[in-house]
Amino acid sequence: MTAPPLSQRPSKALLLALVVSGVVALIVLAVMLVSGGPVGFGLSALLAVAPLPVLLAAVLSLDRLEPEPKLHLAVAFAWGAGVAVVAAIALTLVGQQLFARAGFGTAAVQDIGVVVLAPVVEEALKGSALLLLLRRRAEIDGLTDGIVYASMAGLGFAAVENVGYYLLAFGADGAGAAVQLFVVRGLIDPLGHPIYTSMIGVGVAYALTRRTAGRYAAIPLGYLAAVFLHGLWNGAATTGSLQWLGAAYLVIMGALVLLVAVTAVERRQLVARMGFYLPAYRPTGLITEADLRMLTTLPARKTARKWARGAGLGRAMSDYQQAATELTMLHLRAERQPMDPLRFAMERDAYLATMARARRW
Repeated sequence: MTAPPLSQRPSKALLLALVVSGVVALIVLAVMLVSGGPVGFGLSALLAVAPLPVLLAAVLSLDRLEPEPKLHLAVAFAWGAGVAVVAAIALTLVGQQLFARAGFGTAAVQDIGVVVLAPVVEEALKGSALLLLLRRRAEIDGLTDGIVYASMAGLGFAAVENVGYYLLAFGADGAGAAVQLFVVRGLIDPLGHPIYTSMIGVGVAYALTRRTAGRYAAIPLGYLAAVFLHGLWNGAATTGSLQWLGAAYLVIMGALVLLVAVTAVERRQLVARMGFYLPAYRPTGLITEADLRMLTTLPARKTARKWARGAGLGRAMSDYQQAATELTMLHLRAERQPMDPLRFAMERDAYLATMARARRW
């Protein structure tokens, strides 16, 4: 869909965050290349990147109704892959040194670093990607948006972290060990980091999209949930027990099911809200009774897109549905918090203009 003429210009702060995070991620990968050698690094990078296309597609599919700006998604991913990784390593090492100086043994310090420090530090740093977007809070319209941004940060973090883990396994026991680790991290539990951090995403999105008195308490609660899930998996892994790993895996998969359910319910609610706001635009001639029936249920929207593709109007129907969705989101934002009437009118008219250009049936 053609962006409305009043779209916000790319934020300089977000562009700077993207550049800095990207450079940091490249530096980390360069250090891994030098330390691990081209063969080990090449295999490790290949294993880390292999599942990414499927994982990214899965995350982005959650937000098909109202896709987030590509810049914001890129910033979240790069932040996780760059700044969050480096800061997490540094802070975890510092924490372990403090416990070592306090008299804890080497094994205890190692376990504390894995089970306690890593979840506490890493989730705070990955979740901070959402704080970068708070100034553009209009982009977080629901819990699904928080899940998507948090998942992008988690995927970026996991991608770079996995290169390091695979490289260590390769250096210790060769390619076979790296592939075995890939089976666990890349195939069995590829969504660990996105799921953990999504708890924070839900908390931040809830705080921004609700009007209840205690809504901001959802942010620390989401963080605690993320730390719990992360610590649960790491703790189970340190035991070497398949039973503990299986139990932790079931809990994390339960969290995944809950997140998917949240997005599914929210998607249906958004589509239903179109039936509340869009009838007011019947006088424009851009929305008929047939259009309302098509827009206000997910099966009808899918059927309309299928018909439009057969009639050579696939792009037009997609643009029309997207503009109608954005128009509904505009009303929801105005309902949630005061909005300048002139700004509202400009955005409304921009979406209506897009619908007018697209509607050729």
